[in-house]
Amino acid sequence: MTFKRSQLHTALAVALLTGSSAFAANVPAGTELAAKQEVVYNLSANPASLDPAKIEGDVEGQFSRQLFEGLVTSDASGHILPGVAKSWDHSADFKTWTFHLRDDAKWSNGDPVTAEDFVYAWQRLADPKTAAPYSTYLKYLTLQNAAEVVDGTKQASELGVKALDAHTLQLTLDASVPYVDKLVEHYVLFPVHKATIEKFGDQWTKKENIVGNGAFKLDNLIVNEKAELSPNPHYWDNANTVLTKVTLLPIESSTTDMNRYRAGEIDITGKEVPPDMYPKLKADLPDEVFSSPILCTYVYEINTAKAPFDDVRVRQALSLAIDRNIITDKVLNQGQVPAYHFTPPYINGGEKLVNPDWSTWTQKQRNEAAIKLLADAGFSKQKPLDFTILYNTSENHKKIAIAASSIWKQNLAGAVNVKMENQEWKTYLDSRHQGNYDVARAGWCADYNEATSFLNYFLSDSSNNTAKYKNAEYDAAVKQALLAESDEQRQEIYANAETLFSRDVPSVPVYHYVQPRLVKPYVKGYAVNHPGQNYYLKDVYLIKH
Repeated sequence: MTFKRSQLHTALAVALLTGSSAFAANVPAGTELAAKQEVVYNLSANPASLDPAKIEGDVEGQFSRQLFEGLVTSDASGHILPGVAKSWDHSADFKTWTFHLRDDAKWSNGDPVTAEDFVYAWQRLADPKTAAPYSTYLKYLTLQNAAEVVDGTKQASELGVKALDAHTLQLTLDASVPYVDKLVEHYVLFPVHKATIEKFGDQWTKKENIVGNGAFKLDNLIVNEKAELSPNPHYWDNANTVLTKVTLLPIESSTTDMNRYRAGEIDITGKEVPPDMYPKLKADLPDEVFSSPILCTYVYEINTAKAPFDDVRVRQALSLAIDRNIITDKVLNQGQVPAYHFTPPYINGGEKLVNPDWSTWTQKQRNEAAIKLLADAGFSKQKPLDFTILYNTSENHKKIAIAASSIWKQNLAGAVNVKMENQEWKTYLDSRHQGNYDVARAGWCADYNEATSFLNYFLSDSSNNTAKYKNAEYDAAVKQALLAESDEQRQEIYANAETLFSRDVPSVPVYHYVQPRLVKPYVKGYAVNHPGQNYYLKDVYLIKH
């Protein structure tokens, strides 16, 4: 049976009320929907901001994907799908990309979404006055004049993005980038509503002011308690949105998260499962526990601008002496893989990455080399290196930090004294950006499925580079990849850049992530295996149970 959009919406409403077969495009034919389509999802923290130009973290990214929509989205496997753009094309040299916007895309107040909305959003992102923490993303895109606009030497109007007409957006690049369609899924490139920002200024993201173009709109936001969303009736594909209410929780304690899940108060848990609870949960709820490999790396970032961490011997010693297998196999034991380089080897472009030679040494051999490096740098048991590990509030991060501090003290024969400090998410982010730390727990997840999403992080001019690492040789190696004549050549260049990273150790790679999470069996359409963790709740629905 074929339905027009209005008919489809009516049929879906009936299905929701009666539990009969569903008609939404993303729901398999014959599915029995639950009468109540409300989901409770723990994001694990309060969002630091809801402004796409002011955000940089996973929590904010997950939140913003519900309220806004970019040029493209992706399916459960990470494959790119049309979003606001219904189609796109590029020049033969990949330097000019043209996105054709759908004419039925609207903001939550009913205004049409136009190409000018993207131009405004991207110019605002690049403008130094915005102080966007992720402005350098436009440089990764190699958008024409992005570096100069971000640096303040050119006007935002000179950025290589323009509206050819209301529904045609053209990007002009400084280099050939064949994966632009993957890059533009990122939340910092979401459009924003100019009139709302001009009217309310910094208050535009308050629940009573915010205007978005995503599948949901913000109804309520109580810090430290919850946020409540409902379907955006003006969203171009609202007919296929099944959920009628989304509740987002900011629970930082993974133990509390698990307990509330088991009590039936949460449908989708946050991004951590307590290691000591994992085996029992896996045994008791085998069909509800997921542990999927994702494009993320856990590291201990080092403040390379601060003595004595500006001495590469100190950084190398810390990397050698950390026993990664203890952390992955004993502290966590959820499938995490020890990491010896920053970029995950299973990402697109990571095919030629190789581990450093010392990765094959015994831990005893590594420890001996590390102790000598510290001694050469002036540190010993008699004159130990004192430093503090900074981590954001989390039971898992605390357990890992306790283990790491113990491992370093033991393996370095008392040549270090390690303290720990935890801060809530927003303060922790500020501390890293301001350089107020020695060694900080950090994690990086791919913005898109390509190796530069990791390698760009440590470019000297990257706003993400809170390690303050600067190496012209590394910068040149990463940028050389844009000139590669083949995928194989590009992979070799990436491997060379990663070798420089391993030599300089701006951060200590600890492990490549898996994403442990619990999802109720009646929750369907949640992209639990998405490699980039881009979860779109517009695809979620609840079956009868």
